[in-house]
Order: sequence, then C-alpha cells, then structure tokens
Amino acid sequence: MQQRVIISQDIEHDLAQAIAETEHDRVFVLTDDITQECCLPKVAVLFTKHNATTITIRHDDTNKTLATLADVWTALQRGGATRHSLLVNLGGGMVTDLGGFAAATFKRGINFINIPTTLLAMVDAAVGGKTGINFGGLKNEVGAFANARYVIVNTCFLDTLDTANLCSGYAEMLKHSLISNAQMWAEHVNFDILQPDLAELQRMVAASIAVKEHIVADDPHEHGIRKALNFGHTIGHALEEFSMQQPGGAVVSTAPTKLEAPKGGAVVSARLLPLARARTAPKNTLLHGYAVAFGLIGELYISARKAGFPTARLHQTARFIRENYGAVAFTCDDYPTLLNLMRHDKKNTADTINFTLLHDIGDIRINQTATDEEIREALDFIREGY
Repeated sequence: MQQRVIISQDIEHDLAQAIAETEHDRVFVLTDDITQECCLPKVAVLFTKHNATTITIRHDDTNKTLATLADVWTALQRGGATRHSLLVNLGGGMVTDLGGFAAATFKRGINFINIPTTLLAMVDAAVGGKTGINFGGLKNEVGAFANARYVIVNTCFLDTLDTANLCSGYAEMLKHSLISNAQMWAEHVNFDILQPDLAELQRMVAASIAVKEHIVADDPHEHGIRKALNFGHTIGHALEEFSMQQPGGAVVSTAPTKLEAPKGGAVVSARLLPLARARTAPKNTLLHGYAVAFGLIGELYISARKAGFPTARLHQTARFIRENYGAVAFTCDDYPTLLNLMRHDKKNTADTINFTLLHDIGDIRINQTATDEEIREALDFIREGY
C-alpha cells in the first residue's frame, strides 16, 4: 500500500478528510506526554468528534522500547480495537516509529495515519514506511516496513519546538540535499536555522520530503538506492548509541541555542518559543539529528578520501555543522566501542562495515566499505579536523 503525503495548509481540514477516506470503526490517537500538552490541542476538537481514545506514552527515544510497544498493544486491546480500527500517530519520530510498528503488528495490521510534530519526523521518520523500536542497546533493531495511509505535514506544530530539535530535524534535510543536488545543498548551508522563517522552511520541507519519496518509490525495501538515505547514519547511529550508553548522557553537543540569550542582551526569538512549556531537548543527550550531522562530517571525510568528494564542499558543510551544532565529546579511547557499534549496523554484511559515500553532491556510491584505520581518521576529523 502506497502512502500519501499531504503538505498541509489547514491541519483540521486535511486530517478530517484523511480519517474520512480511511476505513475505521474506532479511532485511537497515540501521542507522548509532552506532545499531548503542546500539540494535541491543535486537533483535539476533531478527535472529540470521532470519540477517539488517546494513548499517551512517555517522551524521549529511551522509551522506544518493547515494554512501551506492549503498553500500546494493551491499550488498543482494552480499548476494543479491531482489524478495522485506525491509529493516528501524533508526535515526533519516536511516536511515529513505535506507533507505526504497533499498527503493523496489532491484529496483523491496522490502518494508521502519521502526523509528525517535529521537523525530524516530518522529513524523515514519518515518511517512507520504516517502523520499529530500539532493542538491546541498538537503534531501530526490531521493526517492519509498513506504510501509513496518510502522512500529514504542517509546520504549525514547529512553533512549539525549541532550537535544538529544529536543528536535529534540519540535519536530515541537509543529508537529503547532499544526496540530491548542489542547488538544494547551497540553499541549505546558507539557511539560518537558528532564526528560521517558518514559511520558507515549509517550502524546503516539502522539497526535502520529495527527495525521500522519490528514492523510496524506486526502492521501498532498501535493496539498492534507498541505502543512500543512510548517508551519515553509520557513524551517526554509533555516536547516538554510544551516548545512550554513557552515565548521564556524557556525549553532548555544545551548539548555540535560543533558549539562552546571547551575550550583549539580544532578544530571544518569541516566534520560536511562544509557549512557556515549549518542547525542549533532553539535557545531556545527543539528539538523533545531531548524531547524523556529525556522522555526515565523518562520512563526507571518507567520501573525500575514497570517492573523490570535493574537499571544498566537505569543509563548507563541516563549517555549517560546527557553527550550528557545536562539537561532540568523545576521545580516541572510545574508538573501539564506536567501531563495535558500527559493526551492528543493519546495512552490514557479516563483519564488514558498509557505507554510502558520495563522489560529489548527488553522485551516490552505495555498498562501499572503509577500513578501521579510515574510520578512525574520520572520527579524528569529527573531533578536531574541522
């Protein structure tokens, strides 16, 4: 079943139409505790009309677990869900990943709609049919390919999001530009993500989603070109998993944030933070998009070393990431652990670590390898080379 992505200008109208066009005897809404407070009110009236049952889980990727999945299954079962019921996933990537997997497996599959409320979910997690949970300390280790009937994207939800989470989602947009074309890449590295124009951002989001949709349509189950979407993720996922294993989340980014007024008494952007309870990044954790941003640097370095990627574009991209995402804290003593985590990547064959590399922007090389020494050099470059 092919999913339909709606770039929405009227969230209530578009959601009402999507529900009307999707078979359902009962409607369930899956959200997390933060999104329930900040975003659910924007569509609550419609869900009330459908007598929807709300299932609320705890926010944060550390709760994307088998235990949480079981809680969702239990709530569906107790709520009388049948094979003809509909699950609406309202939230960030954790909610759409876990909710999609719950829908794909409950009663051997029920219909679901994704309403991503974070930039990361809009351009990545909610689109493309990948669902799943973390397991055994590894990202998205268990899951399934299952398409939402509809993905409804409206940037109205971004006015509740803090700068760190905007940057997190923007890293996936930057990745899409790198695997697409130089014009999009130039636009992305010159966009002010710390003071974004949300109307302009919606246009860029639509273009970014189109890149992913085109690739997924050609290769829905990741046997070939869809592996391009993993660019930056071999190293990125290792950094993210490593940070999750550290006491107190020791791997942190030191990027600038509008949650703190810059020196000189500059005014904090009211447009980005209209709510006192705006959704904020957990402290001392490495958000997925930040891990991907640093992974992009490392894998662009390997691309330059092995596939001829232009060094000028490598350094321009790395500078943009440094200015907007800061630095990530790990040492050369952590390299064996990071390499071991990379060996668990789903793209690998046996013990060979596979990469997607670039010869140039939009010139993709899938199923590439790198030696441990080359990966160590890339980790050096992330830490100190740019």
